[in-house]
Amino acid sequence: MTKVWDVIVIGGGHAGCEAAASAARAGAETLLLTHKLETIGEMSCNPAIGGLGKGHLVREIDALDGVMGRVADAAGIQFRLLNRSRGPAVRGPRAQIDRKLYRDGMRAALSRQTGLTMRAEAVEDLVLESGQVVGVIGASGELYPARAVVLTTGTFLKGVIHRGAERVAAGRVGDAPSIGLADRLYALGLAMGRLKTGTPPRLDGRSIDWGRLERQHGDDTPTPFSFLSGPITTSQIDCGITTTTSATHAIIADHLDESAVYGGRISGRGPRYCPSIEDKVVRFADRDAHQIFLEPEGRDDPTVYPNGISTSLAPETQDRFLRTIPGLESVEVVRHGYAIEYDYVDPRELHLSLEVKRLPGLYLAGQINGTTGYEEAAAQGLMAGLNAARAVAGRDPAILKRDEAYIGVMIDDLVTRGVTEPYRMFTSRAEFRLRLRADNADQRLTALGETLGCVGAERACAFHAKAQVLDEVRARSAVLSLTPAQAAKAGFKVNADGQRRGLVQLLAYRDIGFDDLIEVWPELATWPQFAREQIEIDATYAGYLDRQDADIELFRRDEMLRLPADIDYAALGGLSNEVREKLGAVRPATLGQAARIEGVTPGAMTALLAHVRRRPAA
Repeated sequence: MTKVWDVIVIGGGHAGCEAAASAARAGAETLLLTHKLETIGEMSCNPAIGGLGKGHLVREIDALDGVMGRVADAAGIQFRLLNRSRGPAVRGPRAQIDRKLYRDGMRAALSRQTGLTMRAEAVEDLVLESGQVVGVIGASGELYPARAVVLTTGTFLKGVIHRGAERVAAGRVGDAPSIGLADRLYALGLAMGRLKTGTPPRLDGRSIDWGRLERQHGDDTPTPFSFLSGPITTSQIDCGITTTTSATHAIIADHLDESAVYGGRISGRGPRYCPSIEDKVVRFADRDAHQIFLEPEGRDDPTVYPNGISTSLAPETQDRFLRTIPGLESVEVVRHGYAIEYDYVDPRELHLSLEVKRLPGLYLAGQINGTTGYEEAAAQGLMAGLNAARAVAGRDPAILKRDEAYIGVMIDDLVTRGVTEPYRMFTSRAEFRLRLRADNADQRLTALGETLGCVGAERACAFHAKAQVLDEVRARSAVLSLTPAQAAKAGFKVNADGQRRGLVQLLAYRDIGFDDLIEVWPELATWPQFAREQIEIDATYAGYLDRQDADIELFRRDEMLRLPADIDYAALGGLSNEVREKLGAVRPATLGQAARIEGVTPGAMTALLAHVRRRPAA
């Protein structure tokens, strides 16, 4: 008898890995199907994880017991906390990663996951029954029945690689594209489009003149991604920094007709915040140089990733412009850069659970939803896998809100506004980023993850032990205080207003540090480093958080007003045809989500609110 799986995940990239792991953690018997088991966890683009906004996502994935953070910590070869000089809310952990160690570590982590089976099989089609997905068909012709399916195809849906005049059907170099699945999605009538991304040439580090380059060092004390990781003690590798030159730009400008975009051979929009070197030369013609970061791809791998010169020019042109760059005069190319164009599904076709609205049982995650980046894909994968497992078990979907997580911000942005270019996460996308910090992701999400069923016993135990310590030190810090006279005696300059000031209030003064307070209260020296850091952050944001909490309450008021799923927007008075069309396409779940749809005016919101209030209770 053919086995019926609870959840089948298609694709072994970053979205697929997290989807499969979270579905299995949530109790679903899960099958991961991917082209090649050897490429599970493959880093197809840059060998790095994290950064501004992206590092927050990795911390949230980890807080929900995802695997990306732990694997990245084990495979990291250089760690840096970005924006260290700025406030904790916008600091982002980032690491250069050893590609092979990450790939091997991810496959090992999935192999250890109870309830998860992995199999090498390309998937060509979905099996539908009464308007619902009930399985998939492999390229071998084998039928795999399932109660839910998570599709994480990355750039494989009708993927085409462009390099000069060369045009090759591929999901990435060396891997065939997925044609059957793309045709199935088009046949279902889903709104779809084309996007593009690109990658730079890979260089042989042994042919680089490193002595001519500025070196970028890692942090003296690496900051791990995972709340479960101990101190990172492995030696770190430097990156190199160089720039393009006017000669580089001249060669590129003379060969723009070879570019996939400027030569008119590609129509998909690329990521605005990661432009190709051709885009930089055209859009910033007044610039004499563009910075390039030379990032080693592994501790024992001579391959170097030149971050900043993604290109689709012909190989011989790439060779020429590379050798005009300081330090690369004699460089040898391991693999030339290219652009890749691929299909995506308009994410407004999805519920907030990432289930396709018109096809129950099918969930989408990653680049298929119009995003770019490993971290964005992994975060979507975790939520799609979790929700697939919960649906199979008859539970309500897990929806993270905008005031709870960057993951919630991203998914709400996608399903509410759609995309016109590949979406990437920035801290500026979050209205409540003082609350949504990387340092407190576990405090925000791990207990919730336990309730949702995706957090295992090891993480739960570690989190509750940490939470108990934080509760104790916060309670103690609320008791410790000084009068103005006592503060003056300790050398602290405060107003002589007769008001006692607590520990957190004292830390808020620029000239009073934690070490100064240890002189007053020696017991503080026994507090663990993570507790000390949290108290310092509490002090930094104390007044601002009170104001942001008031904003969050207003936000939640609108989010709690749910909109009936059967509203006939076409018959609703007081709306323009454009607004009717947009509301009908997205079908927002709450009044707050409706307000975030582009083009929905305050007047339209008033009409919608009046309609909901007039509607009789069910």
